[in-house]
Amino acid sequence: MIIAGETSGDRHGSKLVNAMRRRDPALSFCGIGGPALRNEGVKIFADASDIAVVGITEVFYKVKSILKGIALAKKTLKTLHPDLLILIDFPDFNLNVAATAKKLGISVLYYISPQIWAWRPGRVKKIGELVDHMAVILPFEEDLYRKHNIPVTFVGHPLLDNHFPIEDKVVNEPAEVVPVIGLLPGSRDREIARHLPVMLDAAQILLKRMKNLEFIISLAPDLEKSYVEDIVRKHKNEADFELVDYHVEEVLKRSSFVIAASGTVTLESAISGTPMVIIYKVSPISYWLGRIMVQVKHVGLVNIIAEREVVPELLQDDASPDRIADTVFDILSDASKLEKLRNELLNARNALGGPGASERVADIAVGMLPS
Repeated sequence: MIIAGETSGDRHGSKLVNAMRRRDPALSFCGIGGPALRNEGVKIFADASDIAVVGITEVFYKVKSILKGIALAKKTLKTLHPDLLILIDFPDFNLNVAATAKKLGISVLYYISPQIWAWRPGRVKKIGELVDHMAVILPFEEDLYRKHNIPVTFVGHPLLDNHFPIEDKVVNEPAEVVPVIGLLPGSRDREIARHLPVMLDAAQILLKRMKNLEFIISLAPDLEKSYVEDIVRKHKNEADFELVDYHVEEVLKRSSFVIAASGTVTLESAISGTPMVIIYKVSPISYWLGRIMVQVKHVGLVNIIAEREVVPELLQDDASPDRIADTVFDILSDASKLEKLRNELLNARNALGGPGASERVADIAVGMLPS
């Protein structure tokens, strides 16, 4: 049984399922996920889009679906009694389910750690009680779990299996090439409602300063295109925005620069060598609580890994159209800043280990199955 509550976890989970089946074609899977896991033949009993949330107060909008999902997951554990439970990120939901697995004597593999280094570090004790093995994707996480005597393996970051080489990015684009700016507003409706309008307004400002620009908007795989089209229609004005629903890697290949909502996609941008500015907006209460509870200075993983602000972050009120446009213009109009940023992204990528995360996790998972 596998549980991935978000789009990125769904993709990483599907690659893990594929790698496990190559080791043992007789394996069968069920769980919670999205289109990627479903395409790998996982029997999905609850869709991840119904339970995925971001922010603290935003949980209230989906509390019924979340509780229903937890109840269904626990019922499935008791009914099917799978040989292994694989949890991918999504900690509050997954640790709740892990408690039931522990009572039933079902082994638990946790792939992609909760961010205990950022907030609520006390969860490490709970993880130690409920999880049999942690497969972590950031280098500093391994030492953290070892200090608490929790079985752990640093497997590298799964995004490294997807990337195209950073060296392939054109450092100095010919003058005749029109710069393409990718807009990556997030993967959930409420994220997009907060981020996309300010991105579109920032694009209008940029067009007045840099006439030759193109804009493309990345659509998450399970998102209704019409929802985004409605937002674009209200903010279109002079700019043309191309909506693309193929994988974000292709958007990054086409983009000279991206404006990205904080999340996994910012690390994908870093791995691809695409310069960016990170923005994020949540409800005022979520932001206030977050500032009290979160123990890291940055929200972007590339900045967390570097332990300093390599990529500009514009959060909450700072994520205004004017501030976004000023920041993008400042970088795009200075070739030396662009080159320096790309070099910083290369350093961040090198810290993430090598490709093959899914293969390494598959070895751990298959090794945890009964003989």
